Amino acid sequence: MSKVHNFSAGPCILPQEVLQEASKAVLNFNNLDLSLIEISHRSKDFVEVMEKARSLVKELLGVPEGYQVLFLQGGASLGFLMAAYNFLPEGGKAAYINTGTWASKAIKEANRIGQAEVIASSEDKNFSYIPKGFGIPNDASYLHFTSNNTIFGTQFKQFPVSRVPLLCDMSSDIFSKKINVSDFDLIYAGAQKNMGPAGTTLYIVKESALGKTGNNIPAMLDFKTHIAKDSMFNTPPVFPVYVSMLTLQWLKDNGGVEWIEGVNQQKADAIYNEIDRNPLFKGVTAVEDRSIMNATFVLNDESHTEEFNKMWKDAGISGINGHRSVGGYRASMYNALPLSSVEALVDVMQEFERSKG
Repeated sequence: MSKVHNFSAGPCILPQEVLQEASKAVLNFNNLDLSLIEISHRSKDFVEVMEKARSLVKELLGVPEGYQVLFLQGGASLGFLMAAYNFLPEGGKAAYINTGTWASKAIKEANRIGQAEVIASSEDKNFSYIPKGFGIPNDASYLHFTSNNTIFGTQFKQFPVSRVPLLCDMSSDIFSKKINVSDFDLIYAGAQKNMGPAGTTLYIVKESALGKTGNNIPAMLDFKTHIAKDSMFNTPPVFPVYVSMLTLQWLKDNGGVEWIEGVNQQKADAIYNEIDRNPLFKGVTAVEDRSIMNATFVLNDESHTEEFNKMWKDAGISGINGHRSVGGYRASMYNALPLSSVEALVDVMQEFERSKG
């Protein structure tokens, strides 16, 4: 049976070889005659997994000295609150850029600790662009933004230049392109886009920036707690960390972030060229801000929806329905999605055009 073309926005497609290796580990890990999900997280075998996962993050992203890499639980949704607890003094002010649903949730969580000042927003045009030309208050504790917006299909092509610390939720484009980690005090990302299955969240945190808020931070929300215990203050999400480690090794073996950045650009070029060329479709975001991870588009004539849906489903394509809050279509093209899957979608779009004469 051939695998479907999986454009799911998350949990998303993973490399086949990663899934095969992970399935073996669930039955018998490291020839222990025990499942990976049965062994102690304190055992030598799993400690090696955690250390390798953290090491691969450092290698692939060029993480400099002075930064700690953590694999924790709770998703980026918990990260919204952890970011504020660890970097925003109670009653203090932080700057936020609102580019959609997840940025809005981060703002809400920060307001539990202090004041989240929205210094720029694209809400006026249904989050279809990335704000530009905004000022950053010098008295803000930090500037927080979401690098890629999965629902609306926009992405920061250049990160803000800021005198205050930068914090970023990179859940949906981490490892998709080169970044300069030293520009940030905190980067965090849920695993379920480019790393592994849902259940673990990557944090890259500048250690010297911690412990300055004066907040009475609950132990589970304090980055210093988890740094002291090497990501294992409590039982870690063993399987998601292991699969993330395998995926990062796959990325390294194939050429690393520089390699995948080129592949991702090819995929994005293929789908956006067809959206722009084909008179039956149109993109819904500003061209200069289009995400290379999530291409969003609609039919010019919605009466054709049922027919188009049947065509792409018959072609073995899955997961291109737009988010329920915006409708239309969304082709999510995370690292493990092959170019051939994008080409299959383009073929369907061209065949649909031919069927309309």
